[in-house]
Amino acid sequence: ARCQCKLLPRERRNCGYPGISAAECRKAGCCFNASVPGVPWCFSPKPKRVKKMCPNEAYGRINCGFPGITARECERRGCCFRSHPAGVPWCFYHRMVEE
Repeated sequence: ARCQCKLLPRERRNCGYPGISAAECRKAGCCFNASVPGVPWCFSPKPKRVKKMCPNEAYGRINCGFPGITARECERRGCCFRSHPAGVPWCFYHRMVEE
């Protein structure tokens, strides 16, 4: 993503080799910006940011508990708890979503 390539020149970590083209750099999953002399032009992108979210769709839940688990026990496990609807796990794992 473009936002992953917005780094100050002093934050750039080399990701290529001398003379690498923009196309070769991007093909390697790196960022390319030749506008600042004396710093890497082909550089590693910022890591993707992810956050944990409790899925909204009930039928996509992955069980994290056991029958009769309480909300408190579920949350101690680091999982989501919703006591509805019937027939799906009430204690379930988070989903990782890119920001």
